[in-house]
Amino acid sequence: MSEAPDGSPEALEQRLRAAMADLAGPVSRLGVAVSGGPDSMALLDLAHRVFPGRVAAATVDHGLRAASADEAAMVARWCAERGIDHVTLHPDRPVEGNVQAWARAVRYALLDQWRTDMGLALVLTAHHADDQLETLLMRLSRGAGLSGLAAIRSLASAVARPLLGVTKAELIAYARARALPFVDDPSNSDARFDRAALRARLAQAPWLDARAAARSAAALADADAALRWLVEDLAARHVRVDTCAVRLEETRFPRELLRRLLLHMIEIADPDAPVPRGEAIDRLLAVAESGGKASIGALLVEGGSEWSVRPAPPRKKD
Repeated sequence: MSEAPDGSPEALEQRLRAAMADLAGPVSRLGVAVSGGPDSMALLDLAHRVFPGRVAAATVDHGLRAASADEAAMVARWCAERGIDHVTLHPDRPVEGNVQAWARAVRYALLDQWRTDMGLALVLTAHHADDQLETLLMRLSRGAGLSGLAAIRSLASAVARPLLGVTKAELIAYARARALPFVDDPSNSDARFDRAALRARLAQAPWLDARAAARSAAALADADAALRWLVEDLAARHVRVDTCAVRLEETRFPRELLRRLLLHMIEIADPDAPVPRGEAIDRLLAVAESGGKASIGALLVEGGSEWSVRPAPPRKKD
């Protein structure tokens, strides 16, 4: 079969079919998260065409904007005209803390509950190559390590993101070619939000290739997965748990493996302990490599010929 021109509606259908085959193989029913923007409307239309009769859609209305209810209703009408099951989901708790972080947590919780209730194999989201580039740059600016620089994962739990190799421009062009209704969320260009401010800067740097960044992030994700596999194997052979501590009996490994093994030991010693990141884990690693001791929360990390993680002794009262 000859390939359709790159960027054409037919080519995007082929790319979605190939991406889903790589991510999940044969699946029964799929959910699509649809905000009403051009990206998610394009994904919904593509999924409906590639997997006819096997797609349901959900719109999360956070209630943060007056127009959000009308946008959800627009999606519902479009789905009804095509016989696609659609539901509008609403948060069950008020806004708290960082608005964007709250909205993201609520959105994924609602979508996962909907997926379970509907018996769907996966929920697809319309994250694309431009999202991946933005995430990669934001994490670079914060000094992220390998896991962080892998950025948006194509498959995480029951959420699949099959369009990470597709640009936003391609999705908008598809939506227009297919005469899909869509809206633009004003928060996407609100410079008060870090991502929106970065997006405005990227618009002035057309030499940055979103597809290339997406390929780099995918390669980093593969490397991260390989290291996870290796660490599991090393832990099975060299990490011992006794009544007093979690011990690493061999420490002659590259530093990145030691970092991951130490995090593994902390998780075993206290599954509820906050995960140390960045400079915090680097400090613990340096102490262990020098044979010293350092505390993290309720745990004590000790280096030497073998490393150990154990409950810290009670502090002496003054």
